[in-house]
Amino acid sequence: MATRVFSRSIEVCARRRGLREITGEVARLVAESGVESGLCNIFVRHTSASLVIQENADPTARQDLEAFLDRLVPEGSPWFQHTLEGPDDMPSHIKSALTAVSLNVPVVGGRLGLGTWQGIYLWEHREEAPGRTIIITVL
Repeated sequence: MATRVFSRSIEVCARRRGLREITGEVARLVAESGVESGLCNIFVRHTSASLVIQENADPTARQDLEAFLDRLVPEGSPWFQHTLEGPDDMPSHIKSALTAVSLNVPVVGGRLGLGTWQGIYLWEHREEAPGRTIIITVL
C-alpha cells in the first residue's frame, strides 16, 4: 500500500507581533487532502516566528503567554550583538528557539485531532512582520 502525502503552503500576514490563529486554514487543507487517519505536520519557514497549540477560548491566555515571553526575552538587552534588523530581531530569534517551528497533529476521521479548547497559532515575534510561509503536510 502506497503512502499518501499531501503538501501545500499558505501565506500568513500577521503584520504585527502576537498570536494569530490558523486552525481554520490548516483544517481546510486536512479536509482537502482526503486523508482519513494520519498525521498533519505544520512548519513555519522562518526564524523569528513560531507555532504553538494553545487555548482558543479565552484571549487572556494568549495575552499572558505573550507578556511572559516578553519578560523572559526583553528587547534592547545590552548583550545582543545581532541588532542589524532592529531591537526586536534577536529577541524574536530566541523566542522562536524557545517555542517551536513545527507541530504534529493527528488526523482522525479526516479532521484535526485537536482537543476542544485547542487552536493552532502562528506566533509572530517581530513588531513589523513580513508575510510568513507555512507548509502543511498531511500523510
